[in-house]
Amino acid sequence: MDREAKIIIAFLFNRSGKTKLKESEIYLPLSMELGWLSAKEAQEFINYAIKQELLIKKDESLQPNFPLEKITIPLDFTPSEKLFSKKTDDVKGDNLIDEIVIQISTFTNYSQIKILEEIKQEEKEKNLMLEVAALSIARKYNVGMTDWYDSIEKILIKENREQFRQT
Repeated sequence: MDREAKIIIAFLFNRSGKTKLKESEIYLPLSMELGWLSAKEAQEFINYAIKQELLIKKDESLQPNFPLEKITIPLDFTPSEKLFSKKTDDVKGDNLIDEIVIQISTFTNYSQIKILEEIKQEEKEKNLMLEVAALSIARKYNVGMTDWYDSIEKILIKENREQFRQT
């Protein structure tokens, strides 16, 4: 896993031409631009890389904790499908947020990156779950989201149960 994670990190940094990247400059390419991971999986990947000390946080940026030039990136590299794939009970799959972002983007003609950033801002400002923030942004743009209510309700119930067990 670490070998593949190093390749992903080297790929992203080489692609950007920078030595330091913000978290958004890592998870947005992974999820939106390259489509390798869902937004949630991309954030999990960043957390994993930090825990494994493959990435180091300095100020508001992340930088690799290994020499990038020693990593060989295979031509046509894409991560393995099993990378961070979690099987959950969530209907619509792990990429619920991605699907909602795509639907909002299609309806509004705004970029998916802009929509995801707006959802993250809503989540942060109003202290909401990411899925609820996505619905809030969808409502802001009058995008019909009734197809997602059941999925998000299941996520809310699951989250509520987990919090209840912890108390």
